[in-house]
Amino acid sequence: MKHKILTMGLLLVSMTILAQNAEKKKVNEVLDSWHLAAANADFDAYFGKMTKDGVFLGTDAMENWQNEAFRKFSKPYFDQGKAWSFTAVQRNIYLNESGTFAWFDELLDTQMKICRGSGVLKKVNGQWKIAHYVLSIAVPNENVDELIQIKEKRDNELLQELKKKQ
Repeated sequence: MKHKILTMGLLLVSMTILAQNAEKKKVNEVLDSWHLAAANADFDAYFGKMTKDGVFLGTDAMENWQNEAFRKFSKPYFDQGKAWSFTAVQRNIYLNESGTFAWFDELLDTQMKICRGSGVLKKVNGQWKIAHYVLSIAVPNENVDELIQIKEKRDNELLQELKKKQ
């Protein structure tokens, strides 16, 4: 009896791991095809991979793009055939227990050199969709002081503006 219970337990664990691996593969495919759609300037394919209320946070402090605003901003780039080209060189994907949400982080090869992307996907009608994406420029620790000097004046001005709005 104990062997049957142990066998059933191992079977359930194995099935769960296989199911999670299959879902992670699907998430990986969505992210890769999303990046490819941008590289190919395929507007419909790109935004078709995002939720209707999706958010894209860009590298500039003020780039908090809600879906419709991001579409309007991006459309001219896609129309000119010159969107952006990001290729994942490393990615970690995580799933919640029910398999309805995934979150990830990735290192990207881009025109800005190494960047980091991270975000959240959710299942919508059985399909994985990007609900939230954050793009950041990776800065080596030894260059942080230099970067702070480059952006200090602009950041101080922006911080003053933002604090006034609170």
